[in-house]
Amino acid sequence: MRWKSQELNVETDEALPGLARLNNLVRSVRTPEFAGIVFHEVLAKSALNHVPSASALPFGWTINPYRGCSHACVYCFARSTHTYLDLDAGHDFDSQIIVKINVAEVLRRELAKPSWGRHPVALGTNTDPYQRAEGRYELMPGIIAALADSGTPFSILTKGSLVRRDLPALVAANEVVPVDLSMSIAVYDEELQRAVEPGTPSTQARLATVRAARDAGIPVTVFLMPILPYLTDTRTHLDDALARIAEAGASGVLHTALHLRPGVKEWFMEWLAQTHPELVPRYRAMYGGGAYAPKDYRAWLAAKISPLMRKHGLARGLEEPATGTLRSRALRTPRDLGALQEIGPSPTLF
Repeated sequence: MRWKSQELNVETDEALPGLARLNNLVRSVRTPEFAGIVFHEVLAKSALNHVPSASALPFGWTINPYRGCSHACVYCFARSTHTYLDLDAGHDFDSQIIVKINVAEVLRRELAKPSWGRHPVALGTNTDPYQRAEGRYELMPGIIAALADSGTPFSILTKGSLVRRDLPALVAANEVVPVDLSMSIAVYDEELQRAVEPGTPSTQARLATVRAARDAGIPVTVFLMPILPYLTDTRTHLDDALARIAEAGASGVLHTALHLRPGVKEWFMEWLAQTHPELVPRYRAMYGGGAYAPKDYRAWLAAKISPLMRKHGLARGLEEPATGTLRSRALRTPRDLGALQEIGPSPTLF
């Protein structure tokens, strides 16, 4: 791996308690370029994850080259997955990153099996495949090549502008299999964005990435999610967001209100108490009974955002329930395309 050629000033022999139970841990390392972050390199036993689905489709497939994420989004729904390794869902999720250094090689072997049905595969369903560590480990080029070479459609959801590095590979892959790219851009207020997503590229950098991908011939859907009650749900904020998304050339938009699962809720509420204490009672009222915003709020939000989508010529993307990402073009049905034609332009592009 290229990472191993980098000069490291610390190599840790003692793994954290949860990681000590793993029999595939190679080493834990620190480097000055990533202050406060520890990378735990592991040898993956498998690359493809089978995700049961409640939809008409029997399952979905995902790949997660990393666990944990230095983007450090306080609302990230994947935080609780870190507790499976006796790591906490807060600071550990942001700073203790699991890296599957052999994931591309394992994936290629799995895709070569006669039993593989070339089902669409989603990346970015748990943690971001283009978080900062990808700049060093360079796992995605091998993953993209393995999927394309096997004739497997795939989608990528990311907040990382680093995906621009791989646009030539994605363009080449898109000539062989359907490739769907989505950029997550939730917050369009610079100060709030830095506070709630401290490790991510700026909103403007991500919008520029949308434009670069479109200019390269790759359509991009923007995930305007989560929409944060009382913070990013005003008409002014949503109108500005959708105008900028349309200007960047996005093909469509998916949006939803914030949801707070156990493990994530505690971390988010701690952040909210520190930064917007006046909103704590409102959030407790909204999310005290469950993970999702109340139905009446979601209906109110949909009624507000739908006319703004039409105003800016943006269609609503189609979500795949099995993976929570954009529905692969390989799975589109005539009914899907008919629905898209009713709500927005250019349905065949995204």
